[in-house]
Amino acid sequence: MFRILHNTSWDFLSRWKLAILTVALFVVPATVLVPTVGFNYSIEFTGGTQMDVEFVEAPNIAEVRAALAASGHGDAEIFTFGSPREISIRAQEAEHVEQLATGAESVQQQIEATLTTTFGKDAFTIGRTAAVGPRVGSDLRRQATVATLIAFALTLVYLAWRFEWRFGAAAVIATLHDLIATLAFMLYMNIEISVFVVGAVLTVIGYSMNDTVVVFDRVRENLRSNRKQPFWDLLNRSVNETLPRTIMTGSTTLTSLLALLIFGGSVIRPFAWVLTFGIIVGTFSSVFVASPVLYWIEKRYPRANAAAPSRQHARA
Repeated sequence: MFRILHNTSWDFLSRWKLAILTVALFVVPATVLVPTVGFNYSIEFTGGTQMDVEFVEAPNIAEVRAALAASGHGDAEIFTFGSPREISIRAQEAEHVEQLATGAESVQQQIEATLTTTFGKDAFTIGRTAAVGPRVGSDLRRQATVATLIAFALTLVYLAWRFEWRFGAAAVIATLHDLIATLAFMLYMNIEISVFVVGAVLTVIGYSMNDTVVVFDRVRENLRSNRKQPFWDLLNRSVNETLPRTIMTGSTTLTSLLALLIFGGSVIRPFAWVLTFGIIVGTFSSVFVASPVLYWIEKRYPRANAAAPSRQHARA
């Protein structure tokens, strides 16, 4: 049977400094951008109205914006998607959101009437529309936050039951790294945070935990059969032994996600982007984050009868 990366003996843990530098260069700029730029929330979380409009001929975006401004929607966001003939209009001004809550004429009807007056009734067709009140948007944002926290709590409970606390702490730190890195990626890519994207983030958390558990399972097995082997060597051996499984699982999943990125359309593409990055960063963290953190915890709080690391590895 064909096997890839069989019997490798790479020293992954010796790259921990490079891994920290890579993580810092990727995450730290995001912490600076969050207060100034912020995340791009969909109307599901902010409240408002979004309309997808397909024109017969590509419209002049400046003309569309001027028409909406004249009708009182000057702060509406307008952007193209799919093709130059397709535009998406998003109105999230506070007064318009309040209109949705009080039952006044919907923003959708106002925008449609404005476009009909400016371009003609047969010049466009209305596609997907969505209207969310401010209370619903606030509730959805809170529920998304709670769902993420519950996922982390369940991760802690599961790891505490399956492994000793050292493994659990390392796995949680690795999963937290994946969550932060994924949020940074979404900020850099200006991915709109919708219910679909929140689902993708929760999936990334589950995938990251699963990948780390596979590595730690092998570490636990090797600890039972090689108690005298230095922990540094044992961790490297465990990562190398699970590497073929990690590569095969990640590559097959990425193949499916590539199809979604190419053929999935504008609605599913943000979901696919987040999952694609999550698979990559989850694989990275299980090798270059979880294992070095577990080694550091073992040095700081050694187990009873544990083999001491060599001097060379201890200095690393």
